[in-house]
Amino acid sequence: MLCSIVPPKILGVIPARFASSRFPGKPLALIAGKPMIQHVWERSRQSGCLSRILIATDDPRIADAARSFGAEIALTRDDHPSGTDRVAEAAAATDADVIVNIQGDEPLIDPAAIDTAIHTLLDDSACQMATLKKRILTAEEINNPNVVKVVTAHDGRALYFSRSPIPFNRGGDAVYWKHIGLYVYRRSLLLGYSSLPPGALEEAEKLEQLRALENGIPIRVAETSYETIGVDTPQDLQAVLNLFKDSSTPVSNHG
Repeated sequence: MLCSIVPPKILGVIPARFASSRFPGKPLALIAGKPMIQHVWERSRQSGCLSRILIATDDPRIADAARSFGAEIALTRDDHPSGTDRVAEAAAATDADVIVNIQGDEPLIDPAAIDTAIHTLLDDSACQMATLKKRILTAEEINNPNVVKVVTAHDGRALYFSRSPIPFNRGGDAVYWKHIGLYVYRRSLLLGYSSLPPGALEEAEKLEQLRALENGIPIRVAETSYETIGVDTPQDLQAVLNLFKDSSTPVSNHG
């Protein structure tokens, strides 16, 4: 998707850290002969809206791998409590007006989904933060606490994010939506985000996006058909490897 308006400077940042309690070194895990972070970068390059893409990391092994396939690197501190803080540090050193936080563990990220989220923010001058949702069709995902759910108002504003099934279905025709963890921020909001106080809801759910809602910042949520496949464990990686063996799965390439 090409941007239909003259865009501001839009920066894509892919945060990547080597340390992980469930899967150490996962950004460098090989998929079809390439490190996972390379697949994310290559597919992000196919976005029609991004002006620039950085891989933000504090680890020299990830930095060296990224340089080897031509990516631009932002070396960040090693004490960031979240990927958002790492993205903010990288963005602060640029002149970007809009910043996209692209998860570094989704090797099949859809470039069109990135552009949909960007347009959601650009098309509303009052919007400071945007993200995505996809309809959930299985009871397994509805009841899985690792699948974050979102409910939205009629105008697309997020009402709440939860690991629990929301809404509670008391015999109606409830529709459930999975939150896709791709975020688009106006510069001023992102750079001030870490200074916002975490609230009780964020602490309870362990969902950082609730900080925005608890501080009165609306989040616009656009619908997408993109099926996220995040790699959090070696088992997740095997599922992605199986998909890459299927000829119907598009393999990332330079855009």
